[in-house]
Amino acid sequence: MKKYIFMAIVAIASIINVHAEQGDVSATAQFVYASKHSMAGLGAQLQYEFATNWRVAPEFIYFFKDDGLSALNVNLNMQYVIPTSSTFAVYPLVGFSYAHYMPDGPVDDIDRCGANVGMGAEYQLKNRLFFFSEERFQIMKDFNQSVTVLGLKYTF
Repeated sequence: MKKYIFMAIVAIASIINVHAEQGDVSATAQFVYASKHSMAGLGAQLQYEFATNWRVAPEFIYFFKDDGLSALNVNLNMQYVIPTSSTFAVYPLVGFSYAHYMPDGPVDDIDRCGANVGMGAEYQLKNRLFFFSEERFQIMKDFNQSVTVLGLKYTF
């Protein structure tokens, strides 16, 4: 399974690299909190603006072990950016999610696919540096949860 996730990330990155122009691609570093098991994690996201105000945002998150459970989360979200001023924008987001939960002990790992629905906001700190925040709801069998994301974004 890890091989397929890696191949998907490489394929998305190569598509973004071929079609991107300056300002169309952003990379993020993020702190993430998921409510279902009170798990904290770190993540990274690429954003590619493929049309005016429309972005696709593949994302990878690793959730640290808490109460004997850690997780990997891969998301592919679509965002529609609504500028409210020259330095601030909001965006609704919707997308797909894959989660791989890894419990301690002899219990099998748990895989879930689902959907993301949420909202985000970004504030420009410097010329190409932004602070952003997202709140989304992940809908997955037995693992519905609220996910809070705080991070920094750099636009190339």
